[in-house]
Amino acid sequence: MEHVLWGRWCGVCHKRVLPEVATAFQVQGRRRFGVSVQAVVATLHIACRIPMRMVKSMLRELFGLQLSEGEVVELLKGTKQAGKAALAELLEQVRGSPAVCGDETGWREDGRNGYVWGFFTPTMRYFVYRRSRGGQVPVEVLGEEFGGIVTCDFYAGYNRLGMLQRCWVHLLRDAKELAEINADQPEIGAWRTALRDLYQEAKTFSSPKARVRRQARRDFERRAKDLAQPYAADAGAPQRVLAQRILKHLHELFVFVTDPAVAADNNLAERSLRPAVIARKISGGTRSTNGSEIQMGLMSLFGTWAAQEKNLLASCEQLLLASP
Repeated sequence: MEHVLWGRWCGVCHKRVLPEVATAFQVQGRRRFGVSVQAVVATLHIACRIPMRMVKSMLRELFGLQLSEGEVVELLKGTKQAGKAALAELLEQVRGSPAVCGDETGWREDGRNGYVWGFFTPTMRYFVYRRSRGGQVPVEVLGEEFGGIVTCDFYAGYNRLGMLQRCWVHLLRDAKELAEINADQPEIGAWRTALRDLYQEAKTFSSPKARVRRQARRDFERRAKDLAQPYAADAGAPQRVLAQRILKHLHELFVFVTDPAVAADNNLAERSLRPAVIARKISGGTRSTNGSEIQMGLMSLFGTWAAQEKNLLASCEQLLLASP
């Protein structure tokens, strides 16, 4: 697609003046569609989770644009390439954050099972795809020198990181299920209530003094230990497994008391991963390594823009216009 621009001589300053090219007509690279179309394609596919074949149909029905599936892929690829510097900066910001939430979920690439790993803060989202669910992945993403605190579930894959805060929602959910299964034993329900009340007390605790917070954390850990210890070695106790979990991760349960910036639960990570889960159910995953890299990169960019309450379409257009 070509556009002819007419230049005119100014009678006042005696300079040749060319009109500014509208955003709709600016093109990233050697493509026949402008950045506006490219941004619409990326927003529909990533933010709205619309499959590529449906994106083609929508553009044809709404605007009379005829795109092949290959052109849609190239537009998405170009958008991810335009965001290369932004993604590198985003990763550095996540690595430099004092508190991060982490989680992982299944993903399929070319029919093979793998995992989407995500690391999140209130204003940032960062996704990667890896075939492995091993502990080397979070170390690879966050870096060997990561000095922040990661809120995560009780999966052992995060053990190689530094300081961890284990998710209380997961713990209390399992305790609730245990109490429901053993509804005929009121003492199980009472134990679960005591554990929940301890957590609620820790959540509401606050103090401007670090020394007081450290002392409170030690007190909460002692009380959690008192709740768990009587059952950890009792083979006949229904709460034995949960009691052993509490004792094993005792020093990872109340980190949020000493550091108010740390989340006590992993809800942020689970909410942030949900769009990826929905996209997987709709499309079945990605078809190639390149496709996975594009998908993860664009999910990181659009997820971060959404977390920062930015206009997604306008942010994508600005990214494309700023690219070389």
